Amino acid sequence: MKPSRLGKDELAAIFAGSPFINWLNLRVISVDYQAQTLEVAVPMRAEFERKAGSAQWHGGPLASVIDTVGDFALGMLLGQGLPTINFRVDYLRPAINTDLQVIARVRRAGRSVGVADVDVFNDSGQLVAIGRASYATLLTTPENKS
Repeated sequence: MKPSRLGKDELAAIFAGSPFINWLNLRVISVDYQAQTLEVAVPMRAEFERKAGSAQWHGGPLASVIDTVGDFALGMLLGQGLPTINFRVDYLRPAINTDLQVIARVRRAGRSVGVADVDVFNDSGQLVAIGRASYATLLTTPENKS
């Protein structure tokens, strides 16, 4: 049985149903199955600040956004969120007083491991961070549950 793909509405429902992802306030902008990309907008909030009143994004929320959007770029193709195996982030410039646009591209969707690259842009279109993550793509189904 082939897994069903997740569209914008299904992804929004999954995001809303997870207390942590809901707290990040991710908004799905576009899903492109052919290009295997997921685009998400993330508004700045005071809880994300590196230092109170600085309007500068802390690296922790940025890393969480990168991991989540990369996960669901693969997950939109496979019909569910996936466990993270490993990920890395390179912070290229401070994200200050800005919302973020995040674009994840699936690089590999293998039987057991998938890889996604994630670009994070500020309101001016400048690249502020990049990430790459690998995820376990073996689907949890009644047939292969342990």
